[in-house]
Amino acid sequence: MQASRLRSTLQGYTLTGIEDPEACTLTWAGPCHSPSYCEQASDGEGRGDTEMMQQETAPVPDLSKETKQPKECFLMQPKETKEDATKTRKRRKKKITDVLAKSEPKPGTPEDLQKLTKDYYSSNRSVIELEELNLPVCPKWVKLWKKHNEKKSVLMLIICSSAVRALELIRSMTAFRGDSKVMKLFAKHIKVQEQVKLLEKHVVHLGVGTPGRIKELVKQGGLNLNPLKFLVFDWNWRDQKLRKMMDIPEIRKDVFELLEMEVLNLCKSESLKLGLF
Repeated sequence: MQASRLRSTLQGYTLTGIEDPEACTLTWAGPCHSPSYCEQASDGEGRGDTEMMQQETAPVPDLSKETKQPKECFLMQPKETKEDATKTRKRRKKKITDVLAKSEPKPGTPEDLQKLTKDYYSSNRSVIELEELNLPVCPKWVKLWKKHNEKKSVLMLIICSSAVRALELIRSMTAFRGDSKVMKLFAKHIKVQEQVKLLEKHVVHLGVGTPGRIKELVKQGGLNLNPLKFLVFDWNWRDQKLRKMMDIPEIRKDVFELLEMEVLNLCKSESLKLGLF
């Protein structure tokens, strides 16, 4: 009997202070929705049940004012340590290296220079003036050496101040020389007779060496300068003493003596071009 009355009584109560629903108490919030029970509560038995319920449930103060407001939460970024920064830089460097390894740089061509020149002057020159900007450039090395088939001669001579410098240039010209034949023309560990035999036996396209040994090969008839198209001087390179090739007296003497051996005459006939590197 009391359980049924309690269930009907709960229809008029609300929960307050909902921090722990299981521990909260009931307070009266509205009129009675069970008239039969209200009538029964007027007699002694009803009053007894009501008093018993009031003893079992102590009044609870209103906690609405004391309800805690939700606190704001912030996600803090962890501070970057020196070790993390170093790892990040290493990862970036590795990525850059990977990109460069996959995309090898392409060698420049005369067309690149021609295009850049026209683009630069396109804003202040007419179409006719731009057509006149066709600059004369050296032909491609591949086309030159493929047509060369004469022995005891070269198409290009590069003159250096020492054998060490000549070897360094030969290693750095890998992409330029391609499949063309290159010969070392210096005195270090190579005799003149050996070089003469090699020139007589093989077709050589590019020669790199010192002016003294090249002059000696010309004197002995092992090297013919008439097919020569380009003579390049390693002009701006400096040795450990910061000397250019023309700062060394013996090198300078050999260079001028070599120029007198048909080189000046070939330049006058425009069959040979000089270059400074």
